Amino acid sequence: MNFVELCLKGDVLEEEIDQFIEAWHEGHEGVDLELHEYLGMRWEEYQLWSTTPSVLPFVLAAHKFGTSLEDQLAQDKFAIAARARSVSEATKVEAWLRSIGKIE
Repeated sequence: MNFVELCLKGDVLEEEIDQFIEAWHEGHEGVDLELHEYLGMRWEEYQLWSTTPSVLPFVLAAHKFGTSLEDQLAQDKFAIAARARSVSEATKVEAWLRSIGKIE
């Protein structure tokens, strides 16, 4: 099972993602996979998460509910601002949502 699956199952916490990344970088796990595949993320999810880690709960929600990250973020754009670690992080997510046409 990958990180996303284990997290949704309740076997690991969101904060444990760094341990998965370390295991991948050290070649202990997922050597035949790209990092985003090993984590269980779609490429677009990984791209945004890698620059804006506060979107991880939205990535997990997208997988849980079978929707896209874009839909999860657009649906709860005010929660993004609340979860962002900084104003610049919230601004990055907002700009990304605008660029893909999910908010105006």
